[in-house]
Amino acid sequence: MDEITILQQIADGDKEDKKCVLKLLDHFKHSGPNGQHVCMVFEYLGDNLLTLIKYSDYRGMPIHRVKEICFHILAGLDYLHRELSIIHTDLKPENILILSMIDPSKDPRKAGTPLVLPNNKDKMLLDSLKSTNGDLSRNQKKKIRRKAKRAAQGCVEKEVSAAAGMDPETSGAAESSLSEYTNVDSFEERPACSSNANRLSDADTTKDTGQASVGNKRGSRSTRRKLLASVDLKCKLVDFGNACWTYKQFTNDIQTRQYRCPEVILGSKYSTSVDLWSFACICFELATGDVLFDPHSGDNFDRDE
Repeated sequence: MDEITILQQIADGDKEDKKCVLKLLDHFKHSGPNGQHVCMVFEYLGDNLLTLIKYSDYRGMPIHRVKEICFHILAGLDYLHRELSIIHTDLKPENILILSMIDPSKDPRKAGTPLVLPNNKDKMLLDSLKSTNGDLSRNQKKKIRRKAKRAAQGCVEKEVSAAAGMDPETSGAAESSLSEYTNVDSFEERPACSSNANRLSDADTTKDTGQASVGNKRGSRSTRRKLLASVDLKCKLVDFGNACWTYKQFTNDIQTRQYRCPEVILGSKYSTSVDLWSFACICFELATGDVLFDPHSGDNFDRDE
């Protein structure tokens, strides 16, 4: 519930939506077969900065574009730190989203495709639910659960079959649209800095070999460059699940390894400066395509050490 309190505080102080921070629209509790769940409703945003880095083939972005992104990140951090005394504690490319999709064809708002497709049966079911004033029988609840399960399975099957039949420029749509809403430390899956040459050579030879790769999922190199050149880079800070206040901190174990600052590594006290360290690491990554620090374990120490 601390996360909701923080998000509400952020939203209350940003009525005009100019602070470059994610906005909580609503929240509610839902009781289901596996217990009670707290659900949060957010504004719709686009790709994260890691996807932006991938579109650049891990080669880095022009400095003037990096500065544009940094301006919005700093505006968000200034609001959190100076006005609200909030520390994000987990700033990384995955937790910074631009306002739209890099590829407009993958943005449902621009494509005009409704996110939920209504049908007559759904309308009849909703009408019957309204008439009961919210008092559902056990059979009605079971019916709703079965219908929701079938609908979810059908959506997954459609996405898989559609992705299989797409051309190279659109086959990454399902991956990109779903990945932005997961809070997973995906760095275990990301290639190490030392293998940049291999990654780039693989992208260069994609056309000759015909093999699938990160590059051809997003179209040819020229297509990706055009998309990057035209994308609106205004972005927002997201994911406050680990955030805290300067005067009320919950744990000393904060930040993703690649963006972890010295005071946290040493177990010292920390404040808003931890976010600035992470921010500097992100700047380097945007400009070069490499992570500034890529921790590895050794014979006598683990990755954290």
